[in-house]
Amino acid sequence: MTKKNVEKVRIFALVGHGDAGKTSLAEAMLFDSNMTTRLGKIEQGNTVTDYDPKEVKRGITINSSLAYLDWKNSSFNIIDTPGYLDFIIDTRSSLRVVDCAVIVVCGVSGVEVQTEKVWEYSEEFQLPRVFFVNKLDRERADFNRASEMIKENFGQNAVPVQLPIGTEENFQGIVDLLEMKAYYFQPGKDGKNQIEERDIPEDLKDTAKISRQKIVEVVAEFDDEVLMKYLDGEELTKEEILTCLKGAIVEQKIFPILCGSATKNIGIESFLDFITNYFPNPLELPDIVVNDIKEGKETKLKRDVDAPFSALVFKTIADPYVGNLTYFRVYSGELDSDSQVYNSSQDIENKVGKIYRMQGKEQSAISKVTVGGIGAIAKLKKTNTGDTLCDKEHPIQFKRIEYPEPIMRIAISPKSKGDEDKLSIALNRIQEEDPTIQIHRDEDTGETIIAGMGESHLDVVMEVMEKKFGVEVEKSTPKVGYKETIRKQVQAEGKYKKQSGGRGQYGHCFVEFEPMERGKGFEFVDKIVGGVIPKQYRPAVEKGIVEAMRKGVLAGYPTIDIRATLFDGSYHTVDSSEMAFKVAGSLAFKKGAAMADPIILEPIYNLEVVVPQEYMGDIIGDINSKRGKIMGMDESGKGKQTIKAQVPQAEMFRYSIDLRSITQGRGAFTMRFSHYEEVPPQIAQEIIEKAKQEAESET
Repeated sequence: MTKKNVEKVRIFALVGHGDAGKTSLAEAMLFDSNMTTRLGKIEQGNTVTDYDPKEVKRGITINSSLAYLDWKNSSFNIIDTPGYLDFIIDTRSSLRVVDCAVIVVCGVSGVEVQTEKVWEYSEEFQLPRVFFVNKLDRERADFNRASEMIKENFGQNAVPVQLPIGTEENFQGIVDLLEMKAYYFQPGKDGKNQIEERDIPEDLKDTAKISRQKIVEVVAEFDDEVLMKYLDGEELTKEEILTCLKGAIVEQKIFPILCGSATKNIGIESFLDFITNYFPNPLELPDIVVNDIKEGKETKLKRDVDAPFSALVFKTIADPYVGNLTYFRVYSGELDSDSQVYNSSQDIENKVGKIYRMQGKEQSAISKVTVGGIGAIAKLKKTNTGDTLCDKEHPIQFKRIEYPEPIMRIAISPKSKGDEDKLSIALNRIQEEDPTIQIHRDEDTGETIIAGMGESHLDVVMEVMEKKFGVEVEKSTPKVGYKETIRKQVQAEGKYKKQSGGRGQYGHCFVEFEPMERGKGFEFVDKIVGGVIPKQYRPAVEKGIVEAMRKGVLAGYPTIDIRATLFDGSYHTVDSSEMAFKVAGSLAFKKGAAMADPIILEPIYNLEVVVPQEYMGDIIGDINSKRGKIMGMDESGKGKQTIKAQVPQAEMFRYSIDLRSITQGRGAFTMRFSHYEEVPPQIAQEIIEKAKQEAESET
């Protein structure tokens, strides 16, 4: 592909809060550009980009989806992204690989929680941004209110470049403030709207003049010569305004606000024109900082058709039948089908068969993919989300896509006992597809734990396991990894003597048990003097104690942080054995631990919660109600506070739901294990009683 062709490419993501109308907007754009023959609808489950059965069932976008279209000699690559909190991380991955973000805002609801979140992601990746205020045909839709909310949240450089004509059910067109013309949209015979250009309605003329003046003021600042001309009171030419506007968008000095209705197909063609005229092409953006593997240092990658090939993998779809489908965005050079590609992240070379261009779930084979292109390849070995694909002779690595820690955990087990292997395979494939999922086996409780971004996220994973991989699972709240320890120093005798014909068994030891500092684990001290227990039997005493410690005397939890000192005992020249002394050691522990004022310990986690200032009191009250201790508070900027606390794990399994409820989704938190601490007596008694009941039910 020539440089001239790449200059016609626009690559952007549709982002925003759930139900703002991103998928409907993608559908209208595809329809108006003749890529589809009908305008699909969410409620009918027939849109191009929401094709997964899970999405059709729920009526929401769960996975980022690709689409493409041609419009007036330009080529668009579009990513339709999720807007609901549990799936918003897929949106972050998508924003990492596009050149512009279209933030879709509902004309009724205005700026919502995830609008703020996608703005933060777009800022992080330094993306040009435009707003599209959608659903202006709906009852209670208000463009002015939505625009003011955008300005309040994201700054005064968010400027309307269009105004709506009519409101709610009478919404019928837009005023283009750049052209100073009105466009009316009337239903046509082929399902597409007929567009009629007219003069600006009288009741909007004054508003249009004032709004246009604001655009001119903002864009004039982009160019010193144009600014001087503006300050001298001279009229700016149309070309000067348009050139400055595009430059200001690319450099994130202005964030235009457009408007329309995706489901009524009003304003969509004007929006397509705006993208063509003002969105940057892949060659107009700054060079990218990458790691040059040969040189071992950072360097800048030029976005160039003639440069060596480089691309970033931003999505992997696991298919139980055809293997993984790898989605990647090309930043330099080009990749041909039936060639080789090097994965520098995994140091592996792969054969490339067919390269596909994706239109929702539909695949069309293409001969090559070049700068600004998004392609998909099946069956690439050892290739995961975040990996770099490049020319082996010019190896580089892009900065990896970073994901936050999962915030909700559940324990899972297969419903059928023979499905353990199938479950393991399914979990591995799901983890390849979704890097926000974490899976591990809890050594303390023996449970398989799966962690994700929220309740809905984990529900979808369960559904995928059942429908895609044929594994049904039981899910439950994870068990708490309680421990036991002692508080007193005691001495205990362990004696194992058995005579039953033939050779007997004899092991006899005296052990002193004492508590150690929290986190010190276990220490065994041999203080035998004079050979009262031969050397070859002493390790067996330690082994017996260690094995007995795995099930404590109070509630059967592992015992930690004790020192055991072997100081006396006796042996029999014929009947003593390692086995006998191992049993003696175990008996000494059980007797000693019971006498040493045993207690139950619970895991305590360091919690950091970032919330807007107004929720501080509610969050602190909630942490206190969970037996937490507030350790400190810091300002996080932009009206947010970070609350640091220590909380028992037992109180935190549903914290993601609680926090979301308290802060209306505006809070975020991280948790990391800190230490073990004594459980309050009342709660300890409940744990002991529960353990007794479970033990009785197993017998």
